[in-house]
Amino acid sequence: MATHTYELPGSDLPDFTQRRLAEHTAERYFFDVFTARLVRPSYLVIDHGIFEGTAADSVSVELQVLRSTDKLLLSCSCGAGHAKLCLHMATAVLAVQQTEDWLVFFDSDRRRRRLKQAAAAYGMEHEQALDQFFTLFFEGALKIKPRLPGLLRLTGDDMAVLKNAVGGTVQRKKGELRSGRNFVVFRQHRFYRHLVTEVYRAELTKAGKPKNPFTAVKPLDMVWNTGSQERIRFFTAIHRFQQPGGGNKMPEDLAALRAIVANPAGYAFYRHLSEASDQVTATSISPLHIRPGQGKVLLKISRAEHFYEVSGRFEHKEASAALHDCSMQFGYFIELAGSLYLPERLESLGLVDLLMQHGGTLRIHASRYHFFRTEFLDPLGEKISMEHSYIPRATTGQIREQGFHERRRILYLSDSGNYVDLVPVMSYQHVEIPIRSQRIVEGTDHKGKRFQVKRDEVAEAEFLGDIIRQHPYFIEQAENGMDHFYLHRLRFMDQAWFLRAFEDWTAGGIEVLGFDKLEGSRLNPNKVAVDIKVLSGINWFNAVIDVRYGRKKASLKNIYRAVRNRNHYVQLDDGTQGILPDYWLKRFENFFSLGELGDDQEIDIPKVNFAALSQAAEAEELDRKLEAEIRDMHRQLDPDAAAVKTPVPAAFSGVLRGYQKAGFDWLNRLDALGFGGCLADDMGLGKTVQVLAFILAQREKVQQNTNLLVVPATLIFNWQQEISRFAPSLRVLVLHGSNRRRDTSNFDQYEVIISTYGSLLSDIAFLKLYRFNYVFLDESQNIKNPDSQRYKAARLLQARNRIAITGTPIENNTYDLYSQLSFACPGLLGSKQYFRDIYATPIDTFKVSKRATELQQRISPFVLRRSKQEVAAELPEKTEMVLYCTMEEEQRRIYDAYEKEFREYVDAVTGEELRRSPMNVLKGLTKLRQICNSPKLLGTEALTGTQSAKIDLLTEQIISKAPAHKILVFSQFVGMLNLVAAELEHNQVGCCMLTGHTRNREAVVNRFRQDADTRVFLISLKAGGTGLNLTEADYVYLVDPWWNPAVENQAIDRAHRIGQNKHVVAVRLVCSDTVEEKILELQDTKRDIAAKMLQPGAGGLQALEKDQLLKLLSSPALLTDTPVKPRMLPEPRRKTSL
Repeated sequence: MATHTYELPGSDLPDFTQRRLAEHTAERYFFDVFTARLVRPSYLVIDHGIFEGTAADSVSVELQVLRSTDKLLLSCSCGAGHAKLCLHMATAVLAVQQTEDWLVFFDSDRRRRRLKQAAAAYGMEHEQALDQFFTLFFEGALKIKPRLPGLLRLTGDDMAVLKNAVGGTVQRKKGELRSGRNFVVFRQHRFYRHLVTEVYRAELTKAGKPKNPFTAVKPLDMVWNTGSQERIRFFTAIHRFQQPGGGNKMPEDLAALRAIVANPAGYAFYRHLSEASDQVTATSISPLHIRPGQGKVLLKISRAEHFYEVSGRFEHKEASAALHDCSMQFGYFIELAGSLYLPERLESLGLVDLLMQHGGTLRIHASRYHFFRTEFLDPLGEKISMEHSYIPRATTGQIREQGFHERRRILYLSDSGNYVDLVPVMSYQHVEIPIRSQRIVEGTDHKGKRFQVKRDEVAEAEFLGDIIRQHPYFIEQAENGMDHFYLHRLRFMDQAWFLRAFEDWTAGGIEVLGFDKLEGSRLNPNKVAVDIKVLSGINWFNAVIDVRYGRKKASLKNIYRAVRNRNHYVQLDDGTQGILPDYWLKRFENFFSLGELGDDQEIDIPKVNFAALSQAAEAEELDRKLEAEIRDMHRQLDPDAAAVKTPVPAAFSGVLRGYQKAGFDWLNRLDALGFGGCLADDMGLGKTVQVLAFILAQREKVQQNTNLLVVPATLIFNWQQEISRFAPSLRVLVLHGSNRRRDTSNFDQYEVIISTYGSLLSDIAFLKLYRFNYVFLDESQNIKNPDSQRYKAARLLQARNRIAITGTPIENNTYDLYSQLSFACPGLLGSKQYFRDIYATPIDTFKVSKRATELQQRISPFVLRRSKQEVAAELPEKTEMVLYCTMEEEQRRIYDAYEKEFREYVDAVTGEELRRSPMNVLKGLTKLRQICNSPKLLGTEALTGTQSAKIDLLTEQIISKAPAHKILVFSQFVGMLNLVAAELEHNQVGCCMLTGHTRNREAVVNRFRQDADTRVFLISLKAGGTGLNLTEADYVYLVDPWWNPAVENQAIDRAHRIGQNKHVVAVRLVCSDTVEEKILELQDTKRDIAAKMLQPGAGGLQALEKDQLLKLLSSPALLTDTPVKPRMLPEPRRKTSL
């Protein structure tokens, strides 16, 4: 016969799915968990195997992996004439996938794991190329042996053999096992005659037989010496038959015997001969041959004149015989020709015993046969295969006439205590057959003649596969002999499982019945039907949604409640619950995140969410007018499109750079669409002039051009200067100071009303009553906390539109964006909880790049951010460096003492107590940072000492650079600036200082700019970190690192900004081996977050958990002497043990 060959693309055999095989197979095949029983390997090496069928007339299949061409070459002796896989090839592939010991030869990862397990016994599990030391081969089972002659195993048992090999030179400890081999003895109990299995150990004769003395081995002790699941089952099964018994046989007994017969330990089996001796000795045992696998008992019922005769056969893959030629052994095994076989069902044992008692055949008179069949044969027929030879096979006409060609697949559900039973049934017209039973299909034609119909084994096996693949527990239950599967109620009702299984079964044409009768189940059996139509309104998009389960309509409020709770069940008016699949749960979640529930069945979606709406809705769900409107919005806000340019107002005194003109045009495009936005250009790029030009342009668009500008108090002067320089015609009112007017009666006279965040809180009562043209928030990160009074006050302001202005939209984490954009673009980011769950937590905590990309796409039309690198090629390079300061002994001793106390405090309290008392943590960290600057900053609390490594190094740096450069020095601590000022004065270096207490800021700034003798400007971070233009300086020193790198960048950018024509050097002073080094690491982490969102951005300190806080502290230092205990923190509360 010719050989049929086929090349299957792909060489990774484990990755071949059923669908993929089906695409290459000529005939229909079905998934069957028993496929591996249909073939067996006759040859197996790496990437090559030959498999033969178990049937007598079967063919052989050769399987070879071609790694070089990434193909799987298959050859079959069936000689098929088509150019696809034959069923034999597909069966072989599936069998290999199902059999771990075979798949090892075709999967390098599995092979590596098995070699590593075997190598552990030799102490070589960590070797890299294990295939150089070990070889795999197959002889009935997978075996692994070393390639190196003499390579020793060194497990406990192997060591006992080694010790025994050297004779009496090694003393055996009490209780230690002797050398030799283990074997299993099957015997009957001396009095009760039930089966007993025992493990013994003995040395062997030259002929290989055990010799006295025998040592009994406890099987449960062997469990602790193996990691193999098969061996664990083997030993526990042997132990089961050492317990007192003799009662009724249980299904678990048969399962235990299967584990023993599988014999993964490779032990020899022996039978105890009680007639030779009551004791188990070398002379009272004989070899016992137990064949692997299970056999079936088949009954045949025939008619012989006035009698019905019941006879039987036992069939096994290796032998077959009539039951009268068999005998029972040990109450569980059938003996045939000197070998023992295990039947697959418990019912077979009693049936075999019954037939043997009656000479192998039961005879029933015809008058009593109906009673015998209904009471005995039919119930038994659920478990045992029967052939009713007296009932003829149905003809084609009879099958058609009675409709037996029609098939229905039904899955019945029912309660069973805490479990749910699942009974798969194949309906042949009106006859329903549980497919896991052996029942026959019978019918009667119109003439009253009885006939039997052959069951559709292919369709039933395919049905069985559709059930089994839904849960791993079903695979385990496939051989338990029951006519049903079962799951615990909690697992059955698990939404993730049931919804998928129910959907797959329904899609596969399986009718699921009885679900509504399950205890506690009130589910609606109908699949959800959803109709969505999105229309365009004046200020909103309206999503009209209709959700139905059969004839029952679900309210949108109940849908929202289910989505909010991530619940797959929707409450219906009739008390039942509709199932909401994952697809619709996600789609509804997207819709609800875009807007708010309106009247009836509508969701009102702000038009600012046009881009997200176009992604959330299908094309057929959008109204045509709305589609055109969304396309126009996309076009106008596309930065690459040729957008309409707005001329710069003539009243603007200055020239906008190219990127500034682009920002001005972007603001006008947002204005035309009625959208707010966030101007987030890098510090120093001229956000102020873009806003001033935009306000001037509003004169041509609106009648009443009164705009509110909210700024930090320190920037009022800066805004006034910029307005007088670039927009002197603007009518400006400064609403700040104790003498300000507290009403809006004169607001119409002005175009710009400048207020501060502090004044806003005080004046919100009357400001909220006035409707402004625009509200601008400068340094809008001031409202980043949505629970703050600043944010709440800003949201109360009425305006035609809103713009947020900031150089650092992200200071601490992604959540900073929510408040600023919900002010500028209400509704864009959904609710606080939605934004935290969908974006902030995944991005900040779990670094989910997909969510970061989604958020960036959502906000990009409304956030304009340009970096200096992008738009200002003339800006000189900036160099940043870190100078590490080494503390002298005195300063180090003080630091170590305080750090030790702080570490002990943190270690002694719980994480919950730390979160409840954050001020203690802040106080402790602040004191450590102060000591890094100078112990003098602690005042009276300081231990004896005045050394400061930073002041020494900084003074040295300033003295060397001051003659040729102007220098900025920033610190968070005003006390540190005073110490530096004193040192500079001592060294006759001219300096000035700007802190929060400085009254005449303008005079101080001008002194530094204009006075050639003032070489150093000492500035506190909070007072001068923003709003200043100090391009006269080209050296910036940051005395103490701050948690928030954005604040430091702002400080550096006082010098590194437009107009600077010198190379700027920024120097950070850091004390080595202190908390300051950990602060630098924390800055890097936060800088990555902002870079992902806003390209680039800044981040800062977040709330620290206990373990994070301990990481900020170095290991406990070994002090040279015993210091005085400093008073930093309150004593921690003593822990209470319950």
